[in-house]
Amino acid sequence: MSVVAKSYNKSADPIVAYCSEHTTIQIPLQVELQKETLANAPFGGMLGAPEVLTFGQNFIKSLGGKRALDVGTFTGASALAWALAVPDDGEVYTFDIDHTNYKKFGVPILSKDQKTFQKIKTVEGPAVESLDKLIANGQSGTFDFAFIDADKTSYPAYYEKCVTLLRSGGVILVDNSLRGGKVADENQRNDPQNAAIHATNDIIYKDARTYSALLNLGDGTHVAFKK
Repeated sequence: MSVVAKSYNKSADPIVAYCSEHTTIQIPLQVELQKETLANAPFGGMLGAPEVLTFGQNFIKSLGGKRALDVGTFTGASALAWALAVPDDGEVYTFDIDHTNYKKFGVPILSKDQKTFQKIKTVEGPAVESLDKLIANGQSGTFDFAFIDADKTSYPAYYEKCVTLLRSGGVILVDNSLRGGKVADENQRNDPQNAAIHATNDIIYKDARTYSALLNLGDGTHVAFKK
């Protein structure tokens, strides 16, 4: 099996560790949140890989991005990364069905930096419905960046909504696009989550609205650039 792992996993391949060491940049607040999440949050391993977050920050900065969509809040690591990357007048909309983990583990840490914390707009409830509301409110084509890392069976719907909401030249990162290598194994695609991710990878690859590349970064990162 090819190398697929988040750098903070103890089983991470030396190549993954080496690449991460030469990619990841974290401020102390990010390090603190990562340690707190991995040590105390339920299912802490859902935390986004820091190398993927740095990768996303680089896109936001290079695009001059001001508005970001963060589908899947958990404890807030990805929302924090995007909030650090957007300018002072930027904003990050972060979506989750339940923000309990964010409030318990994320807010006490993120709120230490009020300037960054205030850029984060939490939206609680089913993310598909929340994204649809943004579209209905005339927000299509107004966002610069989107990150998808929530319930896997909804990935196709999340991708579709994010493409609609992004401007031309905007970028979408879809996390867990290899799911530990499982999507590359036809025998494991009977699992609904693996099947949904595989379907999303196919949709992105064939989508005439975007240019894309599926990367072995973190747990797999599918990058789509809106034409």
